[in-house]
Amino acid sequence: MKLAVYTLSILLFSAAVVDEHLRGQTLTANIPYMNDGGERHVLDVYSPLAATNEKLPVVFWIHGGGWQAGDKSDVALKPKVLAERGFIFVSTNYRLLPHVSMEELIGDVAASLGWVHRNIASYGGDPNRIVVGGHSAGAQLAAILCTDDRYLDAQGVKFSSLLGCVPVDGDTYDIPKIIMTAEQRQMLYGGKMFTFGHRQKFGNDPEKHVNFSAVTHIAQGKDIPPFLLLYFTGNPDTTAQARRLAEVLKSANIPVTIYGKQNSNHSQLNNELGIQDEPATIELFKFLDHLVGK
Repeated sequence: MKLAVYTLSILLFSAAVVDEHLRGQTLTANIPYMNDGGERHVLDVYSPLAATNEKLPVVFWIHGGGWQAGDKSDVALKPKVLAERGFIFVSTNYRLLPHVSMEELIGDVAASLGWVHRNIASYGGDPNRIVVGGHSAGAQLAAILCTDDRYLDAQGVKFSSLLGCVPVDGDTYDIPKIIMTAEQRQMLYGGKMFTFGHRQKFGNDPEKHVNFSAVTHIAQGKDIPPFLLLYFTGNPDTTAQARRLAEVLKSANIPVTIYGKQNSNHSQLNNELGIQDEPATIELFKFLDHLVGK
């Protein structure tokens, strides 16, 4: 496995050979976060080129793909625009279903975040100012890492090191409810029942469904960080789940901002984060600026 470092300067004049999304950053790619040589146990670190004497806040990003697909390269504009705002951006891979269990999959993401906490200072980042975010399946993973402290405790990371959490268009913050909704919809309107739907992905066990739900673990006094929940209003499932998570967070007096984006879709909402004047981007930047005291 090769670890590669790419420096792509704004001064480069040949736009034809430079990915516009990577200008002005240093990308250190395929860094192992575990010592087992696992092909999926790698992450990428995007750092601003400009030198700084202070440790920069970090955005730790978890890709989507239904826990069965996806890659850390699915970041669109996020590394570029966040580097311009003074953030280190980290994007991680993890092993996928059905090759591992959901417990192992979440453990991989926690191990990656543990590596970031221990090592990000070497890349100019602040290990105690980390924002955890993710899209779709990555939204569920971000939410569970920021509410169920057992995963990060195992890596020596406390919630006090997390600045915030940004789940984007997830539908599994309350897994029993989404299973009931999806299966009832199938029964009422016809169609073959799922053979590897949420029920099976999360262990086909009601207790596991509860334990993998972020809403289960929300309570006052745990240092759970503030949340920004982004969702597409045209999807009734992600809308209902975002509102459900927001309701539980509010009941525990945990700061939460919820924003529904119209005229979009599940993938577009994620891919357009970072476009100037795009409404969800405005919400994201307001949230991050507040977290870092801008």
